Order: sequence, then structure tokens, then C-alpha cells
Amino acid sequence: MATSGSFRKGEKRPNQGKRGPNKATKALKEMILGALSANGGQEYLERQAEANPVAFMALLGKVLPTTLAGDANAPLVARIELVAMSNANSPD
Repeated sequence: MATSGSFRKGEKRPNQGKRGPNKATKALKEMILGALSANGGQEYLERQAEANPVAFMALLGKVLPTTLAGDANAPLVARIELVAMSNANSPD
């Protein structure tokens, strides 16, 4: 007994195969980027890096590429530098 929504063996379903991000994920990303823009963009992230370094480093880990590849004749060199900034108002 076949229904109007049935498919035969080997028949491709309408949304089978490669799909992009779902609508909810895309909308959430747009809202996050909108909030970032409304709060100062890069300057906001710089303040967060100072105020919440652990959370900022976690964010950084999410956006950095997971694989780096270099040329055998010109290998990649990675340098990560952590610079501590002193606060003139902080007690010694």
C-alpha cells in the first residue's frame, strides 16, 4: 500500500544530499553578528579579551582554522604572543 509521500527504492528524496546550515542556525548567527556590531564590533571584542580572557580564548579557538598546511620549501611558523597590559589604576 503506497501513500502519496512514498518513494520507490533508489529514488532520491527532495532534500536528500548536501544541505547548507539550517534556517535557525543562520538566523542565530545573524543575530549574534548584529549584537556584536551594535556593541562596538572589534572594540567590544578587545574589551572582552581583557575582561574575560578565558572566554575570549575559547572563542578564538572556535574561529581559528583547525588545519594549517605549508609548503615543504617554506614551512609555516606559528607564533602566539600573550601580552599583559598593566592598568594604571590597579594597586601594586
